[in-house]
Amino acid sequence: LFFAKRKGEMRKQFVFVLIVAVLLLIPTGVIAQDIPSYDFSSPIFGLATAPDGSLLVADAGAGIVELRHGAGSLVAELAGVTDVAPIGRGDMFAITGLGDAPTSNKVFRVSRGGMHQLADLWAFEEAFNPAGGEVDSNPFDVEVLNGGIALVADAGGNDLLTVDQQGNVDWIATLPNEIVSTDNIKTLAGCPDAPPEFAFVCGLPPQMPAEPVATSVAIGPDGAYYVGELKGFPAPTGASRIWRIEPGAHHAECGTSPDCSIFADGFTSIVDLAFGPDGMLYVVELDEASWAAVELGFGGVGGTVNACDVSTGSCAAVATGLTMPIAATFGKDGTVFVAIYALVPGAAQVIALP
Repeated sequence: LFFAKRKGEMRKQFVFVLIVAVLLLIPTGVIAQDIPSYDFSSPIFGLATAPDGSLLVADAGAGIVELRHGAGSLVAELAGVTDVAPIGRGDMFAITGLGDAPTSNKVFRVSRGGMHQLADLWAFEEAFNPAGGEVDSNPFDVEVLNGGIALVADAGGNDLLTVDQQGNVDWIATLPNEIVSTDNIKTLAGCPDAPPEFAFVCGLPPQMPAEPVATSVAIGPDGAYYVGELKGFPAPTGASRIWRIEPGAHHAECGTSPDCSIFADGFTSIVDLAFGPDGMLYVVELDEASWAAVELGFGGVGGTVNACDVSTGSCAAVATGLTMPIAATFGKDGTVFVAIYALVPGAAQVIALP
């Protein structure tokens, strides 16, 4: 599963086939303006806006796709890519997620003329494992710091990493586990009458630890790093947090370090963060019934894009009922673009919110 994390029981891994019946159970929600379509190999994950205004899409089935002037083109072949971040005109960082391919769990520098590997994040995790526990790495989101340093949210390692141009890797912060309710997964499974494959869910205690699963990072106007968590198994609702990490923080253990604090709480299955030109922090939630509702075939209710005022901490939904939204970015005119149907081969698309 993409996001399930429970040691010894459920793991995130790239599985490119979902239960198609899920699509029949998720409402299409908000009517959004389609941009010109492109036949993504899917699933798609990250979105970014290039300096010239074109959109860059991380299509894990093929590579980095550019949407420009009403057409799409594959600008770099990189199977398993989960996100891309422009460094300048024609140059970008790209990351790949968990998998068995030689290119998996890597950070790359990509240009129009080629690509070279900067770092192996699985090797870093094996050597250092900053958050402790089981060795796991699944790079999921990347941003660019001043000086051309990649800032990577590792959903497997539960941490925030930096990679410089020489390929040196270090960790900025780790996210903590949290005790959460098991009510949502039990309800989704139909307990006490869950089907045999999910019968174990009904025997879970009322509460249990859940891993944070760091899916997203955005650099705020204040220079701070905002990191969103998805919350792994048992896929609780209303338990995903956004952490604010001070610029310049180094080896901060969120939950105890003064350099890391909770900016906002109460979200469900955060999969992306992005600051808009209005200075608001936009938060993408995969599904209000949690990632488990989508990935385990229980039937979701649709995801949400929220806008948060970082000066007050107040957040409000700007789009609801979206089918599997996974990422957001912004046009030069402030238009919000969102990837939806993101995990379904042949169905993924990028839309502009009205």
